[in-house]
Amino acid sequence: MTPKTLSNRLQNMPQPEQLLYAKGFLHVAGTDEVGRGPLAGPVVAAAVILPPGWHHPGIKDSKKLSAHARTELFGIITTAAVSWNWSAIEPKEIDRINILQASLLAMRTAVLSLSPLPDYLLVDGPYGVQGSVPHTAIKRGDQKSQVIAAASIVAKVVRDAIMQKYDRLFPDYYFSKNKGYGTAAHIKALEQKGCCCLHRRSFKRVVSRG
Repeated sequence: MTPKTLSNRLQNMPQPEQLLYAKGFLHVAGTDEVGRGPLAGPVVAAAVILPPGWHHPGIKDSKKLSAHARTELFGIITTAAVSWNWSAIEPKEIDRINILQASLLAMRTAVLSLSPLPDYLLVDGPYGVQGSVPHTAIKRGDQKSQVIAAASIVAKVVRDAIMQKYDRLFPDYYFSKNKGYGTAAHIKALEQKGCCCLHRRSFKRVVSRG
């Protein structure tokens, strides 16, 4: 099977890591990011390697889970994982290189921080991650692959914790509730207080109110 054929098959099957295990890959990682859409705070990516054959029925796209369920699964995933890590790209860097490049950089950094390095990588979304690790980008990968879904849960829990911390430093913006997204209360705070250092000044909704 050529690399292109393998990649095509992975994109179109549920639980694509199972095919990789069958082909002899041992350390299959998944990576995903959270926080592309918010007006404030970092974009966070996580990368996870799970043991071949390990499965948990509760692991799915982090957006489909409650905060309590995500926190519970975070502990299960990080305990079971062969390796896991995360990376955050802060607002100033997002403004400098744009949110897409910041998301890809966060994923690449998280992946390269794994030990051992993966011998294959499954990436959520349509874009690949630069580096020497062979990989396949899978649209809606967090709905198809357990290892990508696990990474999405880790990234979401980590980012939510970061925004909780920032809420204590900048209580005017209600970051513990909105996590940096453009809720009505957040927009009103922007109009009244202007931007803080956590806001992404390259985002139109921030510029128009900052």
